[in-house]
Amino acid sequence: MVDSHLPAVLQVTPRDGVAVALRDLNMGESCAGVIVNSPVPRGHKLALRPHGVGEPVTKYGFCIGRATTPIAPGDHVHSHNLATALAGELVYAYRQSTPRPTASPSARRFQGFVRGDGRVGTRNEIWVLPTVGCVARTAQKIAAAADAAGSISGVHAFGHPHGCSQLGDDLSGTRAILAALADHPNAGGVLIVGLGCESNQIDALLAQIPAARRERIRTLRAQGDGDEIARGVALVAELVALAGADQAELVPLDRLVVGLKCGGSDAFSGLTANPLVGRIADAVTDAGGSAILTEIPEVFGAETQLLARAADHAVFDATVALVNDFKRYFLDHGEPVSENPSPGNIAGGITTLEEKSLGAVQKGGHATVVDVIDYGQTLRRQGLTLLSAPGNDAVSSTALAAAGATIILFTTGRGTPLGFPVPTLKIASNSALAAAKPGWIDFDAGRVLGEGVDVAAEALLATVMAIASGQPTAAERNDEREIAIWKRGVTL
Repeated sequence: MVDSHLPAVLQVTPRDGVAVALRDLNMGESCAGVIVNSPVPRGHKLALRPHGVGEPVTKYGFCIGRATTPIAPGDHVHSHNLATALAGELVYAYRQSTPRPTASPSARRFQGFVRGDGRVGTRNEIWVLPTVGCVARTAQKIAAAADAAGSISGVHAFGHPHGCSQLGDDLSGTRAILAALADHPNAGGVLIVGLGCESNQIDALLAQIPAARRERIRTLRAQGDGDEIARGVALVAELVALAGADQAELVPLDRLVVGLKCGGSDAFSGLTANPLVGRIADAVTDAGGSAILTEIPEVFGAETQLLARAADHAVFDATVALVNDFKRYFLDHGEPVSENPSPGNIAGGITTLEEKSLGAVQKGGHATVVDVIDYGQTLRRQGLTLLSAPGNDAVSSTALAAAGATIILFTTGRGTPLGFPVPTLKIASNSALAAAKPGWIDFDAGRVLGEGVDVAAEALLATVMAIASGQPTAAERNDEREIAIWKRGVTL
């Protein structure tokens, strides 16, 4: 709940024409120098000045849409009088950014598993990956029957419905995601389970996995074994013996790779949880580590903030192409680029995609954007990387894991139980959610409103380091581990 000593509303920047209600506002009460004209629910916007039809409405210091009717000071501002100003692809002008200070060592350490190529895992698990949906249940049965004795964190299967009846880039995307997961540092060993006749053949999948990783991979073709479950369990036992010898060791913060994600956002996400995660992204990248930001449709309307931080002209051009290509993806399918936000977002006080995006990009902090990678590609540089993937929670979080994130910082204002292959730390944007769903939530970012962002950021960083060192997340305790692969093409 919001503390009683807090103000009734929050104006994010002095340039804003609206303020956010920190509690339900009643008609006739005085807030921020205006009289409330009608009830304003908690998290929704209150007009601070008049707006004519077509005039920009500002929040976070930027336009979040245009007034569709006259708006008076004290009015409730939402979908009844505010609409998106987004259209299609845009042209942007490059301006060289001011570089952030070079990375400096951090005293922070976590217990990680150092792999042969130098990458560091936050877990030491055995993963069972099916090449095709036909053996997804087979993979799950093998994982359930396997013995995870020793120092292994667990044996987990990640089923999916793809891998056959796919063509071209669609099949390539499935294969790229699975190959990247098979090479993930959180997996001390991987069993790849195939059927035998699928489009996504095991040999083609193996060809995309670095040769140095092969000693930690076993394969099984279910059509070729009399008892595929027993054979799979035996192969997992071999991997457990290998990975069981791995020991966690203290490593510096610069070995951490954080994935940045929000799902089920509300109006507080951009005020508390996302800026707080931005502080963690800055701490990790300032120390020489890496952060990955995705959900490209939730960048629309806020992309100039990322473009202004491009490391060079090439990264700027790649970011422009990333945003415009994703807009073209929508337009080519006859969909508007501004279809977001979701019904849950709207109920929580977010009106337009611009408003959602301006809150969402804060997860990237102030780090320099050093690289742009495609869906299915893996991390190439230290710093903040942009990853092409949609906003869907399961698809984008899977893509973050495949890209190399060893922990995901997942902010939410509405709550979700879903977890993914790597530890997924759920951060509530408001204290009411944290209190209502302690079985889902790992950290209450609502404390930002009472304690301030500096104190809350220090507490969150301590939680991140504990989870990176092996402390289970709520999703892990609930055995919530899923993957979802982006289906884009024709199905045969």
